[in-house]
Amino acid sequence: MQARLLLEDGTLFTGLGFGAEGQSSGEVVFNTGITGYQEVLSDPSYCGQIVSMTYPLIGNYGITRDDFETVAPFIHGFVVRRHEPIPSNWRAQYSIDGLLKEHGIIGISEIDTRMLTRILRHHGTMKGILTTGNERVEELQERLSVTPLMRDQVARTSTKSIFTSPGERERIVLVDYGAKSGILRELTKRGCDVVVVPHDTTAEQIRRLNPDGIQLSNGPGDPKDVPHAVKMIQELLGEYPIFGICLGHQLFALACGADTAKLKFGHRGGNHPVKDLATNRCYITSQNHGYTVLEETVAGTKLEVTHINNNDRTIEGLKHAEFPAFSVQYHPEAAPGPLDNSYLFDQFLDMIRETKRNNPQKPRQAQLAASLRGELQYAQK
Repeated sequence: MQARLLLEDGTLFTGLGFGAEGQSSGEVVFNTGITGYQEVLSDPSYCGQIVSMTYPLIGNYGITRDDFETVAPFIHGFVVRRHEPIPSNWRAQYSIDGLLKEHGIIGISEIDTRMLTRILRHHGTMKGILTTGNERVEELQERLSVTPLMRDQVARTSTKSIFTSPGERERIVLVDYGAKSGILRELTKRGCDVVVVPHDTTAEQIRRLNPDGIQLSNGPGDPKDVPHAVKMIQELLGEYPIFGICLGHQLFALACGADTAKLKFGHRGGNHPVKDLATNRCYITSQNHGYTVLEETVAGTKLEVTHINNNDRTIEGLKHAEFPAFSVQYHPEAAPGPLDNSYLFDQFLDMIRETKRNNPQKPRQAQLAASLRGELQYAQK
């Protein structure tokens, strides 16, 4: 089965199709991971995107349900140099071809993914259309030109109702902006009583759940497309300890008065070096984001930069100077991928316990939080 990938700059790739048949469009991005294609396929942060894997052989260890990051994939297309139709792994339940067919996802193989990556690195991510049909190139170009990129990814990927994962220790409200199951796994294995809530849950609704802390999840798209999340964080900042991951990190920064912008081609892979400014230690991290917090906008806020990316010096971590709140741009819960960053969940729980021990300071924190909200409202005017 022939398949074609057309980029908005007119570049056309022709290869072999696998998975589903049909046509799909989205933002074309690349991931540098050597392993983890199943986690990439099932990561909600790829909602609306066509993902190209730079590693040339994909599918050799098959697909295992236990390793999914969400119930169903939201990816719009999958691009590989070569896909392996017959996996070799005792855990494999079916092939990558079977997964894509089951969920209606188009795949294309036997194209030059190195060339595609060089184009995206030079020009930046761009729209693309993937098809197994016989449409004329001119027709595909016309369709691509009038098809906007998706902007409601968070609403698509977030849970629609509250659910719980009971535990006997701290109660954590996990705000789902397109959360990977790894976050829930890390919290539950530490005995937390986790309540997962939709992306549009209000501050008052979260207060009623009586949490000990609030976890802001990862998610797809532009953080400025979910202003209600920024408002919720502003209202709760200083009342409860907060830990943000990826999109949650960007939303936390916006809530504190910083700004975000789109990266040229983003960070996607499992080998990104990040420096902890407090210890000068370098961590290898798993990342998947297309936006970043602008360093020059942090200076006028109560935020402090805690981590930076050693490749391009972008911000990878923040903490609040007065309130128990911090965030990271990378994924400490990622699997497969580096496991040396899961300590951040322990740090979050230590912050919660320290806050509870210092409960007499809570009225002062609430007063400071109200003052900060007033400053932000004045600045927004």
